[in-house]
Amino acid sequence: MFLNEEGERRTCGEGRGHAGPMDDDEKKSIRDDFHDAVNMTPHELEQWLGTDEAKEVGQKSSDGAESVGHDSGRKIVTILRTKVADLGDDDYAHMKKVTGYVHRHAAQGPEGDAHDSKWRFSLMNWGNDPEKATTSKK
Repeated sequence: MFLNEEGERRTCGEGRGHAGPMDDDEKKSIRDDFHDAVNMTPHELEQWLGTDEAKEVGQKSSDGAESVGHDSGRKIVTILRTKVADLGDDDYAHMKKVTGYVHRHAAQGPEGDAHDSKWRFSLMNWGNDPEKATTSKK
């Protein structure tokens, strides 16, 4: 995160106004933000994605289709298991998407017990369990 010239908070690459390649500092910032947002291990996320609850929540293009979040979760598992040097532009774009989603969705949490809520299950599809202590895995 940084402040742009107008003093607005931005994530790296947001509103850059050019399509050039990302520099190493920008990539590191994206990875750091991603690892702050994703607090589940690849194994935990993979186990979660195999549950009925994970498959039942989220926006789907049609009946029986995989939800956007469930598809994202599979991509997150792959990213988490990929060496930094092997991450591509699509991976960085997805990391930014995940970070944005987790921050927006986490702010909309329900009042009261969220343990068995669609809100929590949706966040978990995106690699964030709001009941799990936040730890950075940089």
